[in-house]
Amino acid sequence: MSRLDELSSRLAAVRADIAQYEAAAGRPPGSVTLLPVTKFHPASDIELLASLGVTAVAENREQEARAKAAELPDVDFHMIGQIQTKKANAVARWASCVHSVDSIRLATALSHGVDLAIDRGQRPAGTLPCYIQLSIDGDTSRGGAVHTDVPALADAISNEPNLDLAGIMCVPPRDMDPTAAFTEAAEVLAHLSSQVGRPLGFSAGMSGDMAAAIKCGSTVVRVGTAILGSRPLA
Repeated sequence: MSRLDELSSRLAAVRADIAQYEAAAGRPPGSVTLLPVTKFHPASDIELLASLGVTAVAENREQEARAKAAELPDVDFHMIGQIQTKKANAVARWASCVHSVDSIRLATALSHGVDLAIDRGQRPAGTLPCYIQLSIDGDTSRGGAVHTDVPALADAISNEPNLDLAGIMCVPPRDMDPTAAFTEAAEVLAHLSSQVGRPLGFSAGMSGDMAAAIKCGSTVVRVGTAILGSRPLA
């Protein structure tokens, strides 16, 4: 089987699973966006996914993502990994969306980076959509803001001229039931949506917990292994 056939088969299976989970949750078809996670996989795989109708992918390492984005300018690249503030300018040059904003300082840096990138012709004019990464267990060493810090962070993002508040992103702690984690995150999201006066997105769910995430209201699932397979050997 060719790599294109393999990716096509895997992609179709994941899309079918999403449709099944949407139906089981009583949600309309197409209410969940699939975002393939292509970290560690070559740009050639992303090019094949693009030929299968994929328009956006997710990466978690700045340098790797930057190189792939330069090679594939017609694909949107989302940043889902932790971002050091000093890397904000670099991320702002290529990211079409950031799922991992967890501090006011980072939000400010990203907005400044977008401004610089637009001025230098490194990205088109427009705002950068940003999800607040929520830390469910309060261990911010793995990235994420605690729920009590979310309202102020949301205000900071909303007040930055170059950013757009997209919603909440979360990754369940390894020792926590995914449904419980997603339920808690959904409650934070509901309060935040009420605070800003509009519906917000919910970036939640990966290959192993997609069903639970969709049941809890996820609007974006980030799926890597189920589509791309195991990480290539170095």
